Amino acid sequence: MKPESQEKRPRPSPFLKYTGMAFQMGLIIAGGVILGSWLDGQYVNETPWFTISIGLFSIFAALYLTLRDLIKGK
Repeated sequence: MKPESQEKRPRPSPFLKYTGMAFQMGLIIAGGVILGSWLDGQYVNETPWFTISIGLFSIFAALYLTLRDLIKGK
């Protein structure tokens, strides 16, 4: 008998993998924009600097995580 760690497990379909990545990116970006918007509401400024900066950071973080998963998957 093979140990549990060496048993072949069915791989998830690529459709599910990439759909999950898209939802992950969307949640990260939306979370960053919502956090930035909330901070802008707390600290009133003429320009929404928190929304801009945290939104851009969340875009770069989402791209980094997605590209890391794509490269690791190959």
